[in-house]
Amino acid sequence: MDISVYDTPEQVAAAAAERFVECSQAAVDARGVCSVALSGGNTPRRVYELLATERFRDRVEWSLVNLFFGDERAVPPDHPDSNYRMVHEALISRVAIPAANVHRLIGEGNPDENARSYEDELKTFFAGLSWPRFDLVLLGMGTDGHTASLFPGSEALQEKSRWVVATKSQPSGQERITLTLPVFNHAAKILFLVTGKEKAQRLREAVGGWTAVGSQNDLLPAEMVQPVDGKLEWLVDRAAASLL
Repeated sequence: MDISVYDTPEQVAAAAAERFVECSQAAVDARGVCSVALSGGNTPRRVYELLATERFRDRVEWSLVNLFFGDERAVPPDHPDSNYRMVHEALISRVAIPAANVHRLIGEGNPDENARSYEDELKTFFAGLSWPRFDLVLLGMGTDGHTASLFPGSEALQEKSRWVVATKSQPSGQERITLTLPVFNHAAKILFLVTGKEKAQRLREAVGGWTAVGSQNDLLPAEMVQPVDGKLEWLVDRAAASLL
């Protein structure tokens, strides 16, 4: 685990954009293709906006990059809460990425059916692998320690075989679809982006193991992201890191 602390959220976003460029270049050089699982949230949004600027845009071979989604709300793609809508507005519509390279996690309709459909799509893309091997996963963390749509106490945290499952946010009960912990943990590189003083206590717990008092049930979801054969890096601002 590496933790990099920056003065401002803007610097966190810029560092994450640099990591995106570096990972995509390395993956394309090694295998001719790059796969990324994207996160929702305000800090990731700024990363996507930066990637679409002249500073970063032309440094990525978009025709060889495949974008997936770490989670999605059970809403249509034009809904204000849709992660796809956010990423489309901030990045997809502003760079030369082929439509076939954007793997939308369908939110409208039955969440369980959509989860199985996305799992099938992932298994086609990562054919022959027991678990997908994303070159890069971007994750955020909520003030309750959740990441993607994996919430404290959720049964989804115990999933050991499914790649994608339907779940619900807590305490609102909003239906969502999310990739599972084993999927994230088999990635080559995971970036956590955390900003804001309101997340300082949870960040301290997540990186310091302060909640690990008895069993896996005591761990924060973000704390359970532990790559089995990959690199985990936290990019945080000074406000979020104030208790480290």
